[in-house]
Formats: sequence, C-alpha cells, structure tokens
Amino acid sequence: MTAVFFDCRYLRIDHHDGISRFTAGLFAAVNDVLPVTAIISDERQLQHLPEGIDWVKLNDPTHWSEPFAALRLNRLGAQVVYSPMQTIGSAGRKFKLAVTLHDLIYYRHPAPPPSMPVAVRIGWRLFHLWYWPQRLLLNGADAVVTVSQTTAELIAKHRLTSRPVSVVYNAAGELPGAAPLNQSKQRPSGAQTLIYMGSFMDYKNVRTLVRGLANLPGYELHLLSKISPENRVRLEQLATPEGGKIVFHNGVSESQYHELLAESVALVHGSFDEGFGIPLVEAMSHGIPIVVSDIPIFHEIGGIAALYFDPKQPQEFARKVIELEDPAEWQRRSELGIETARQFSWAASAEVLANLLSQL
Repeated sequence: MTAVFFDCRYLRIDHHDGISRFTAGLFAAVNDVLPVTAIISDERQLQHLPEGIDWVKLNDPTHWSEPFAALRLNRLGAQVVYSPMQTIGSAGRKFKLAVTLHDLIYYRHPAPPPSMPVAVRIGWRLFHLWYWPQRLLLNGADAVVTVSQTTAELIAKHRLTSRPVSVVYNAAGELPGAAPLNQSKQRPSGAQTLIYMGSFMDYKNVRTLVRGLANLPGYELHLLSKISPENRVRLEQLATPEGGKIVFHNGVSESQYHELLAESVALVHGSFDEGFGIPLVEAMSHGIPIVVSDIPIFHEIGGIAALYFDPKQPQEFARKVIELEDPAEWQRRSELGIETARQFSWAASAEVLANLLSQL
C-alpha cells in the first residue's frame, strides 16, 4: 500500500487561521477514505486531528532546516506527500509531491502577517517581489493544488507552473455550537448584529465596514478576531457617535463564534482581495445572509446568494445591509445561502485530493 503523508505542520495550537482550518478539515475527510500519516512539528497539533491516526514528527516549517525536509521524509518511508503550502523542502525527494498555492494576494499586498518572525517577514517580502521563486517551488512538485477556480485562473495567467493544477475547495466543518441548518429560520428581531470574522490586515478593509456604520444606527458590528491596540484605536477613530456600535471581542472560541453567528443579521466582509473566504461558507451553511465586497472570489463562493458592494463605498455597504431589513428578502437570501453552501464540503474536497494523490 502506498505510504501517503499529509503535512499538518501548519495547524495552529491556539486558534485556527485559514490554512490551519483547511488542514484540519481536509485531513479528517481524507483520512476517512485513504490511509494517511500526519506530519506534525508539535504534538499539541494532534488535538486538531482524529484520534488514533499515524503520525511522524518533523521540524517546524519556518525552521532553517526546512529545505532539507524531503531527506527526512525519504528516511521515514514517504511515497506520496501532500502539503497545504508550497514551501515544503523538496530537494532530494524520492517521493511524489503535491503542494498548495492558496492565492496570489501577497503579490498585490506585500505586507506579511505580523505574527511571523522578523526573519520570515523579510524573506516573505523578498519572495513576493518576483514570480520566479514561486515558479521554482511549484515546478519542484509533481502537482499543484489551489482552493478556488479564481486562483487557478491567476496561476495560469501568470504562468506559475507547468504542473497540473487541481481545485480542492475549502469548506466549513460542523463545529460545536453551530446552528442547525434550518431554512425556516427567521430574521433576528432583537439586537441587529453584524459579524466580521477575519484579520485586520490592510487589504481586509475593515475600515469600510466601520465607516458604513454611520448609516446604520441601531446596528452592532462585532469584530471577532484578536486585534492589536493600534488597530483598535484606528478603527474606533473612524466610528461616529450617531451611527452603529463597534463591539471588539479580541478573539472567540469556535463555539462562541457559531453562537454569535447564529444570532446575527448578516456576516459582512469588505476585503479587496481573498484566497477563499471560509467565514462566508460557514455563515451561508447556517442560513445567515452574507454582505460582501464585489470581488471575483466572493462571487465564486457566494453566487446569487450574496449581496455585493463596492469595497470603497461605505454608503453602498450600508444600503445592502438595509435591504435585509425586509423579512422576506432576508429569508430568501438565507435559503439561497444554504443551497449555495452545499457545494463546499470537506468530503467532496477530500475525494478530489484523494484521486489526485492516487494518480501521482
């Protein structure tokens, strides 16, 4: 039997980010259809993986030894390796390799995530100055995975690889505290809550959401993620006393997230760029309408279910939210969202990935 190894070293210990969620959801689903060994760098990562799995321990992917990761995987008997990132060390490998390029955001918005070590942030900026380093990484694998057709088209546009590219969609898992899928769900009549789940990097454009509150008195915009004091002050300065209210949570548990989501009027997102948008799928799957920026990837995810606005126009954002004050329109968008979300499932994504790995 082919020894398939799945790189789980990007699982976060404290809370999931996008790649961590993708790793956890996809690994669990692939593990149901294919014998697979997890590659971890910290045994605490096992808490996000199914019990009783096979696993091996390797260096942290940001460690200086990462370029030599393939040599250790050779000794561990790997025959096929899948990584949810494209930066796994592949020099000297004796196994088949599939890697993932989630998006091309950082070529357009080069500021790296602030949580990265300083040396990694410097390397990140240098890496995204040109396309040729990306081509070297992707062509060092046997196959490339991405999470959307939007990104697949960008990969082709910029001729980033000669390897076959497969789309393995992100999805939304059933997590503790999640609201049941209920097409008869009514528009909340209490607090008029809008939910934003995401980081506060500049390209996420949370400022448009905050500015839009000036035209949404009586609403509350709940910002769920951890936020730096500097970013909090900047957003507070954009708010107006006569408008809606900002509520900072500075991080929530999965159960708290889904409880807040289930009680909300809509999930909102004003990003200028995204690789996917798991919160959109999560909201739609629970019957919560989404009001999002008019960008290609959000159209691919939200389809006819979403309400779209120009991310540079706070007033247009507010108008779209107000459209949902009609109970019939809210119900219609809720039902469309539930139907749209069904196309994104970890089981379907796992089937695509398992078929790809079996053909390498």
